[in-house]
Amino acid sequence: MTSAAEVMLRCSELDAFTASPTHLERTHLTPQHRAANAPVAGWMRRAGLRVWQDAAGNICGRREGAAPGLPALLLGSHLDTVPDAGSFDGMLGVVMAVAVAERLGARIDAGELAPLPFALEVIGFSDEEGARFGTALMGSRAVAGSWNDDWWDLRDREGVSLHQAFLDFGLDPRRVGDAARRPDELVGYLEAHIEQGPRLEAADHALGFVTTIAAARRFRISITGEARHAGGTPYERRRDALVGASEIVVAVERIARDAGALGTVGRIAVQPGGVNIVPGRADLSLDLRATTDAARDGAWQKILTEMRAICDARRLRLDVVDTHVAPAAPCAPWLQDAVVAGIRATDHPDPLGLWSPAGHDAMAIADITDIGMLFLRCHDGISHHPDEGVREDDVALGLDAFEHAVLAVAEAHAGARR
Repeated sequence: MTSAAEVMLRCSELDAFTASPTHLERTHLTPQHRAANAPVAGWMRRAGLRVWQDAAGNICGRREGAAPGLPALLLGSHLDTVPDAGSFDGMLGVVMAVAVAERLGARIDAGELAPLPFALEVIGFSDEEGARFGTALMGSRAVAGSWNDDWWDLRDREGVSLHQAFLDFGLDPRRVGDAARRPDELVGYLEAHIEQGPRLEAADHALGFVTTIAAARRFRISITGEARHAGGTPYERRRDALVGASEIVVAVERIARDAGALGTVGRIAVQPGGVNIVPGRADLSLDLRATTDAARDGAWQKILTEMRAICDARRLRLDVVDTHVAPAAPCAPWLQDAVVAGIRATDHPDPLGLWSPAGHDAMAIADITDIGMLFLRCHDGISHHPDEGVREDDVALGLDAFEHAVLAVAEAHAGARR
């Protein structure tokens, strides 16, 4: 059976499939994506799964349950990365899912366990990060049946459209709907993932369970003033877009903290950008996250009110475009219970429940089935960075907990059918 050491080694092997010789970068529908799917397919076959690549480029495997054609419990995560990525975000969850499928299959084949009352499927999603085309969760959205045909015209930094990328990858854009799954085909979805935060490490817990995935919104904000000579324009005549934008950045942090939300301005672009010119325009991004849709939207209304007041006081024009919205995705109580049972069997009698400020494929899959998530401690909470790290002994506990969670799902599912 696949050990924690082999799981770590497999994650390292996936690092070889990168677009850069200096850092890990593997994005949607690239040659590196295709190359990474191949060993994952091989590991799935070794685990006794029937393997296929779906119409959106996700790599999938299935083992039948007690009878052919039963609904499936889906295990998975993603194989794509951000630029300059670490080795575990997404990939660890896929490799752990394969390992758990192999473990359970071996126990069933040996007669130690009865066949599961559902099929077991593993999926490596093709695009969670959205790093190539700027729209996240394409792989899981395709599976959830929430594909947006407006995406076809999206282009990467080389000008390649998503439509062309599908063709180049050998996929038929007209058949992307074939990747969609029906709710009656699924029992639920479980995902193992590094926490991407410091809370488990601070509590000295190897594992935790997710209560909900953050409600998120993203905005493009433009502040327009007037570009004028830096030496010739006194303060009372200035309409400095960057100073207004700077006040807004500080206000975002203050309001989000007070609301228990997370607000981040990740980009600022200033025009015209001369050292001796009062900035005439500043364009900002805003990423806003909270535990519930209501908390997120309440924080946004306070931020919007403050922005308008700042711009009015400085005689600036404010323009806001809402570019992304994702509702909160609560984990189903019965699947939380299964994950908690798995943790209690292997790690800690009092598991830590956490909300996930980071987004995950589970958010999309929640549209069609119940979701649950297992978090693993990561070093210093670091993620989306080459220093991303997990401990092998934590992975060993995670494998045991994930396996126990699947068996807890089987027990609950069989009980519900009686």
